[in-house]
Amino acid sequence: MQNFGFYVVPAIIFLIICYALSQKTPIFNEFLSGAEEGFKSTISLVPTLVALVTGISMLKASGTLEIFSSVLQPICDFLKIPPQIAPLALMRPISGSGSTALLDNIFTHYGPDSLIGTIASMIMGSTETTFYTLTVYFGAVKIKNTRHALFCSVLADLCAIIMAILVSKFLVF
Repeated sequence: MQNFGFYVVPAIIFLIICYALSQKTPIFNEFLSGAEEGFKSTISLVPTLVALVTGISMLKASGTLEIFSSVLQPICDFLKIPPQIAPLALMRPISGSGSTALLDNIFTHYGPDSLIGTIASMIMGSTETTFYTLTVYFGAVKIKNTRHALFCSVLADLCAIIMAILVSKFLVF
């Protein structure tokens, strides 16, 4: 027998269509209108996304992450934090695909069930690609002054990284 959740989405779509028909709403025209708005939103985000992707590519290619990692090495050693997670912690707020590649590298070298793999998994699950998200959402609604959103978002990522380390070290291992 199939899981109940398997039927939820089709049932919701069916109910929406039935409701629209009962209200004599032109469903296809409304769908096209929504698709057109979505397309316009996508087009308006292209310059912002191009700038973000260019900046991320430059950051990766320049070796800046490696420099930050080497600067953080003594701090990681002092705090007894595995230095192998520093590049992931730096990359995660910037790039989802870049941090996924780093996670894969960590899994390949240390395994997903190791302390380093567990910390990396928790970082990936509890943090956000902050700069990408802020760029897309604020760019979509044309907000120029982000006020405290960036600070609060980076602070939340930092708290998530600290908790991932603490939980992994003291509760899991």
